[in-house]
Amino acid sequence: MPKVHPTADVHPSAILADDVEIGPGCVIGANVRLDAGVKVLAHAFLAGPLHVGEATIIYPNVSLGTPPQDFKFTLGMPTAGVRIGKGCLLRESVTVHAATKPDIPTTIGDRVLMMVGSHAGHDATVGNDVILANNAALAGHSSVGDRANISAGCMVHQFNRIGRLAFLSGGSAVSTDVPPFCVAWGRNRLHGVNLVGMRRSGIPREHITKVRWAFNKVLRPSSTRPEMVATLTELSHDCPPVQELLQFVVECKRVICPGIGRPSRELVALYRAIKRGTLDTDLPPEDDIG
Repeated sequence: MPKVHPTADVHPSAILADDVEIGPGCVIGANVRLDAGVKVLAHAFLAGPLHVGEATIIYPNVSLGTPPQDFKFTLGMPTAGVRIGKGCLLRESVTVHAATKPDIPTTIGDRVLMMVGSHAGHDATVGNDVILANNAALAGHSSVGDRANISAGCMVHQFNRIGRLAFLSGGSAVSTDVPPFCVAWGRNRLHGVNLVGMRRSGIPREHITKVRWAFNKVLRPSSTRPEMVATLTELSHDCPPVQELLQFVVECKRVICPGIGRPSRELVALYRAIKRGTLDTDLPPEDDIG
């Protein structure tokens, strides 16, 4: 029988495996399924539809499956809810919102570590072995590939894609797609290749070298999308990681995060404003400068 603390509130329709543990003050709502070995430590709120995979541990004040932050969604609308994979660690104050769609849940993969205060918005998809550090935030409909690392305080825009084994440095904000194996830093800027992550994942040295070549030729400089595709096609022979880069670029519907060889979007906007003559360069009098 599941071990349920007397102060926990478990809905009669919830499905709990025999060895599930529910700590004090937890609320387990209707249409919630907790698989074998799941532990909900204390004061967590779990709303259905929700499926939590085996051996996942849920720490205090976690909120899973509450309605999406979307004006188009109102209480009572059908939702596929949330699916959490196996062996995940959801630390204090993690939030994962339910999907706006009735058929595809907000999905967190297997062995995902979501550190304190991290968030996955409605309809987000997180792959396996991903790390979301403290206060990292994924907006609605965003997706994160397997083994990606989203550092503390990072923000990912709606519908953005973060490729497999990508790395976002602390405090970064991206509103552009980050290709696989790349390191993003600051605001919409690629700074290199995730060499450490690639080596740890067992990618052969010769393939890592080709990924570095591909980055330097395609992602670091200013290239058009057709130029990117042509160069990556040439480099991708007998190299699955570069083939993965190529596939990511081909499938991109948004802007690809620029490399350090390209001007930032802010500088481009500034240049265009200067060229149009619409930039206000007049400074106020010194007495008005605070």
